[in-house]
Amino acid sequence: MQMVLQIVLLIAGFVALIKGADLFVDGSSSLAAIFKVPSIIIGLTIVAMGTSAPELAVSTSAAINGSNEIAVSNVVGSNLFNLLMVLGICALIKPLPLDNVIKKRDFPFSIIITIALFVALGVGVLKSTEFATVKMGDNVTTLERWMGIALIAIFVVYIIVLIRSALKNKTEGEAVKQMSPLKSVLFVLIGIALIVAGGHFVVESAKYIAAAFGMSETLIGLTIVAVGTSLPELVTSVVASRKGENGLAVGNVVGSNIFNILLILGVSGTIHPIRVNFASMIDIAILIAVSILVFIFALRNKINRPQGAVMILIYIATMVFAIVR
Repeated sequence: MQMVLQIVLLIAGFVALIKGADLFVDGSSSLAAIFKVPSIIIGLTIVAMGTSAPELAVSTSAAINGSNEIAVSNVVGSNLFNLLMVLGICALIKPLPLDNVIKKRDFPFSIIITIALFVALGVGVLKSTEFATVKMGDNVTTLERWMGIALIAIFVVYIIVLIRSALKNKTEGEAVKQMSPLKSVLFVLIGIALIVAGGHFVVESAKYIAAAFGMSETLIGLTIVAVGTSLPELVTSVVASRKGENGLAVGNVVGSNIFNILLILGVSGTIHPIRVNFASMIDIAILIAVSILVFIFALRNKINRPQGAVMILIYIATMVFAIVR
């Protein structure tokens, strides 16, 4: 009976996260429109943060509660799901073109920051680990508070660059639906409340289910939690792809992955230093390899259907490896 209750709470948590992110984006976008903020800026900041809000809620809740394995594996798992499954499914629907700005700036930047994170954490691994005896669940390094602050600082600089670029190009995005100021504020507050509550339910239920089935928090964070918190990106990108807005689908995924690494791990690590186990280090290395592979696919300006199918198969193989290791 307790297991059924925890599964129901897990699903309810995911629903609260997704609906909360939706309300937060609508309310924030409306407030920005009321104050005459250009819609392109809204898209680059508020909407992008909104689709990453579930990951932020889960990882920060995990960090506060000391569930460090979920904090890291949720981000890595979400980025893997975004790159391989979201883009793979979109490419199957219709070949994915890659915007030149994303190809030259954002995609390489996402790879660079992932490599930088791996190197920074890897220094701790080399100092503290006897590789002959290390096990997957052993903590081998720490995402220190200074690393978290550095990630947030890089995130702020990245946002400034995005906004300056958008203003320079003077490109307007889709018109924002404007509500009354009171309704906008209510949407923001309710959205935040749902995101916070959903994040708490997801973390606590996931921990219970992991313990009941003998699964590690790393595994459940990499799979169930990561997929659940990536649903906003999946829905946004698939809808965009079906409408022929494939450039938006790619931008949403790449932008979300950058937000996940810089903002979510940055905030989580600043709140509380995060112990990182050996399995998560392997997963970050896999994420780097996958990112480079997808970037190579995209260099010809389009991710085609066969490549999309390969990406989905790689994701399945990665999850199988995570389960059996």
